[in-house]
Amino acid sequence: MQQKWIGWTRLICARRCSLLHHSHKTPSPPLARHGFLITSRPFHSCLPQRQDDHVPLRKQLKAAAKAAKKAPEPATPGTSDVLEEWELTVGIEIHAQLNTAHKLFSSASTIATSQPNSNVAAFDIALPGSLPVFQPAVVLPALRAATALSCRIEPVSYFDRKHYFYHDQPAGYQITQYYQPFAKNGVVRLTSDDGLEDGREVEVRIKQVQLEQDTARSQEEDGSTTLLDFNRCGHALIEIITLPDIHTPRDAAAYVRKVQALLYSVDAVTTGMEQGGMRADVNVSVRRRNGDSETGFAYSGVTGLGQRTEIKNLSTLKGIEDAIKAERDRQISVLDAGGVVEGETRGWSITSPHETRRLRGKEGEVDYRYMPDADIPPLSLHPDLVGWVAWTMPPSPTELVEMLVGRYGLSVADAKVLESLDDLDRLVYFEEVVDELIRLSGNEATPTDVGRFAGNWVLHELGSLFSTSESAWSENVVRSRALAEIVWLLMNNVITGPSAKLVLKLIFEGDKRSVKQIVHQDNLVYSEMSSEAYQAIATEIIEKFPQHVKDIVEKGKTGKIQFLMGQMMRHPRKGELKATEAEKTLRGLIFGNNP
Repeated sequence: MQQKWIGWTRLICARRCSLLHHSHKTPSPPLARHGFLITSRPFHSCLPQRQDDHVPLRKQLKAAAKAAKKAPEPATPGTSDVLEEWELTVGIEIHAQLNTAHKLFSSASTIATSQPNSNVAAFDIALPGSLPVFQPAVVLPALRAATALSCRIEPVSYFDRKHYFYHDQPAGYQITQYYQPFAKNGVVRLTSDDGLEDGREVEVRIKQVQLEQDTARSQEEDGSTTLLDFNRCGHALIEIITLPDIHTPRDAAAYVRKVQALLYSVDAVTTGMEQGGMRADVNVSVRRRNGDSETGFAYSGVTGLGQRTEIKNLSTLKGIEDAIKAERDRQISVLDAGGVVEGETRGWSITSPHETRRLRGKEGEVDYRYMPDADIPPLSLHPDLVGWVAWTMPPSPTELVEMLVGRYGLSVADAKVLESLDDLDRLVYFEEVVDELIRLSGNEATPTDVGRFAGNWVLHELGSLFSTSESAWSENVVRSRALAEIVWLLMNNVITGPSAKLVLKLIFEGDKRSVKQIVHQDNLVYSEMSSEAYQAIATEIIEKFPQHVKDIVEKGKTGKIQFLMGQMMRHPRKGELKATEAEKTLRGLIFGNNP
């Protein structure tokens, strides 16, 4: 288990990097604590591995920290959606399915299947006599999520029953942690990196993070028939509840986007909003900016708020932003007309994107009749376990960018692109290229020495070939070792830049020869060429394309010099040509002393 985390230590800060040489210092998780057996399991516990499977450390990076795909791009900074007369206030509740092999209170599998009601235990459908059996492995992704959100982990938490009667909840209640959740008082900070205007920051406080059950999936067949699939029922969720700290629709979407990225990066979840693994409920209220802050409604110490309504089950980032705008505008219209906003639960549908619709009156604590669950003992978390989870946390997206800049010398722009691409596949590949370059140097080079060079070839040279061919990224097209050999030959002036690009293109297009075979068989080895030889080749090209030369001299079409340059770089002696010297010679012969 210790070896699993050494790969992470190479990617974050110095305190973890020290584990590379002192891995025995990694704390071991406690196995039995205060009533619950908490066992150590690797990330992606729902994907068991055979004991004889060898997984490279950087592949564990990919498996353990899929970065959230930035599906919708942030809105253009500077387009304000702040109203002069009215202040919008938003609180958000995010429900995220945890990355676990089993459900929260049963051993039924959580692996996705197309067969309805195939992953169901007796407790999931509330068969009489069935009792909840807490699954200890749920604790690990929940702790990773709460730690990533900067929450305080409670040593003891309790489970409650939230009563409501609906067909997706067969027991007539949902098990959750309303009064004493396992994590409290977190914070998420939004900056320009998250789509905000330059210089503006928003701090969103998290009231609590609680464990709870997911509901069944329902599908309406017609007006009188609803189909239920209980595969999802009982899946372990965390509910992340914010304080009302958000004041624009765009900030709300940015917050959810960032939370999704954080949960992905620590492997607390396996799917995001677009895949159905996350849903959000938003609480929306408006109040006049010149109103009396001492009147109105209060929530968790925030006073003077307008009457809030809740919009349920938003499943896209764009839907969150659009639904908040629509509900804000609806409430303002009601108040401007002298009406009163009612506390209620409302719905949003992509088929009617311009308005929210009433679902039911808003329930409160009394309506849900919260009470402690007598069948489930308290959840006790030992400080050693909490500390071990924090110690072994994978890096956040921000940490990855900082590491790429500091360790490898990449620009911030390149680091951000590398962190965001291909679920970290490209970052893994980049690290492998760097390691190969260090090996080729006899371990004399450092990551900083070769990092920027490697980053340029991974992102731009190889990346452009994938873009041009419109094919998906794959490490198997050009192996990391092959790219490292190309870069190494270029760095040591064995081949020129154009020759290096040619070798890369040949391999990308399926040439099965090794890098060395291509270089030697195609005469790409660089040797210093005399100025007379440059002139001879340039003269040959000029005589072959006289019309191009005429257009350049008489019509000023200097862009055609690049065509002639391309012809020179295709010469049989191309491996000996330097592009700068070739262009200088061409210009000298065409323009004489007046380029």
